[in-house]
Amino acid sequence: MRSTPADSAAAARFVIVGIGADGWRGLADISRDELRGAEVIYGAPRQLALLDDGANELAGAREPWRSPMSEHLTEVLANSTGRTHILASGDPMFHGVGASIVARVGADRVQVFPAVSSASLACARLGWDLATTRIVSAVTADPEVVLTEATGGGRLLVLSRDATTPAAVADLLVHNGFGASTLTVLEQLGGPDERIRSASAESWAHPAVDPLNIVAVECVGPRRSRMPGREDHTYAHDGQITKSTIRAVTVAALEPAGPQLLWDIGSGSGSVAIEWLRADERGRAISFEQNADRAERLTGNARRHGVGHRLSLRGAAPDALADASSPDAVFIGGGLDDEVLTAAWNALRPSGRIVVNAVTVENQEILVRWHAERGGTLRRLSVETVAPLGTMTTWRPALPIIQWAATKDDPAQETGLTS
Repeated sequence: MRSTPADSAAAARFVIVGIGADGWRGLADISRDELRGAEVIYGAPRQLALLDDGANELAGAREPWRSPMSEHLTEVLANSTGRTHILASGDPMFHGVGASIVARVGADRVQVFPAVSSASLACARLGWDLATTRIVSAVTADPEVVLTEATGGGRLLVLSRDATTPAAVADLLVHNGFGASTLTVLEQLGGPDERIRSASAESWAHPAVDPLNIVAVECVGPRRSRMPGREDHTYAHDGQITKSTIRAVTVAALEPAGPQLLWDIGSGSGSVAIEWLRADERGRAISFEQNADRAERLTGNARRHGVGHRLSLRGAAPDALADASSPDAVFIGGGLDDEVLTAAWNALRPSGRIVVNAVTVENQEILVRWHAERGGTLRRLSVETVAPLGTMTTWRPALPIIQWAATKDDPAQETGLTS
């Protein structure tokens, strides 16, 4: 029986070899043997150049990625037959192309030969415990991602996109209360041109460094937690914001965990979506907001809190819900009515969580009815804050909030009626 191109593609296997800045001489024997037997080796020009010392041992062609690399990679994965060799920096499964290839073709068709990761090398040079060092990537995200982990007394590594990343990180630290932090930039780690230099963020004077670098930060500044309930003044808003205490309860009720997608409907300042994203770096969120000024503030808030790259913005519900990816969790803080709630509920994935906050009596009546039909938890939240009263002080109550929280597969929902 004659094989088809689809059969050949399905039979293709991909061998990914990690390489460090020390090039051919730093490769393990098993990695060298793999490359010696390769018919063609794909990689970035810089990575392929690292094989020069072993060129006389390599029979296969070296094929640089075309730009954009993502399109070329897709072509290679679709059309390859037999064994295809791909060169990657360091550990291909650590923020590398290896994880992307496995996600596309499956682990059974991929073999990985890792080198030492840049994070391991950096911690080895600095004497840091890798297990307790936080790592963020500015390769695909904006440098603001550093703000998700910056906290007094913390240590973090920032994977750089290019030569300008360290200066951008230094500027962000200075403008967010961490100017006294020690910034160490490690360039060409493991290679003959390795260089390490340190300075405080506020005195960093190198607008550009070697493009192959990683940034280490010893944070000096305010202590910032990933826990929800940040102070309201850390968000730009026009009064449409879920207040700190209620926000903490709301995000906890949404139960952020893992690579989930949140819909934040009637997002306002975006504070709930932002703190959902800060709670777990694997999550994503879509904010639905009809007001253009609020949408602009929301985007700025997300960037300032380091999660802008994981939040996307759409228009008003229910129209903008129609073609959005199905959510694992939904929060409705504004624009509540039966149509919006029904659309959100129907889109919610099985086992997904929904949390809705209501202030007005009319909206509270909607939640009472949905609780009766769908189950879940209905609670009334009231917060009082000390405020002046003449020459003395008293408790000033905020408007009470009715909150309905439910899991879509709650057995109590099976007896409910469609609203």
